[in-house]
Amino acid sequence: MARLLVVEDDKFMARGLSAALRALGFSIDVAHDGAEAIEMLRDGGFGLVTLDLGLPDESGFDVLKRMRRAGDKTPVIILTARDAIEDRITGLDLGADDYVFKPFEVSELAARIRALLRRAQGEASPEIHVGSLCFDGVHGEARVGERRLELRPREWVLLERLVARPGKVISKDRLTSEIFGFDEPVAPNAVELYVARLRQKLGQDGPRIRTVRGLGYVLEGDAAG
Repeated sequence: MARLLVVEDDKFMARGLSAALRALGFSIDVAHDGAEAIEMLRDGGFGLVTLDLGLPDESGFDVLKRMRRAGDKTPVIILTARDAIEDRITGLDLGADDYVFKPFEVSELAARIRALLRRAQGEASPEIHVGSLCFDGVHGEARVGERRLELRPREWVLLERLVARPGKVISKDRLTSEIFGFDEPVAPNAVELYVARLRQKLGQDGPRIRTVRGLGYVLEGDAAG
């Protein structure tokens, strides 16, 4: 279980995000200002940091700068409502690994967290192959043969979870918890809808998503099976 540090001064936001990430299997610690974050990071043991820019005592950029100057290479995802390109450039130049803009869906954030954790663990290749599908979670690309798949965020998360365990059944309940945010109303057939959309985009030349009645879904490499 990966241990994450959520740096967020809005206590309501911090509670909601922490609860959602814990429900997805992460261990969460929370810091509400820059000084607290730096103190907790000195103890180490975190797999990743989500970092708000608008902290009460110093900016998130300052926290990031102090981390990198101290040699702390923990992956950092900046969570911010600022969409100015200058802010993105500043954060990336200071050593941020990714940006997620508020408001965001927890499912997309979780997928980005998993991708960075895999990269930090030194996987030889970010690509996963299932039949004719090539899934690159680090660079955010999925292809069937030479055809690039244009996926919406929830379709991406669904495919990411199926690709992580090819040939294994993943329950509908688990997919629901990862595709949708913790406070979102979910229609009874919502997962079926996204599975249908993803099947259409994978096409006849892509791997097959098979329904296992009463259990869930499984991704199989042989589209003809």
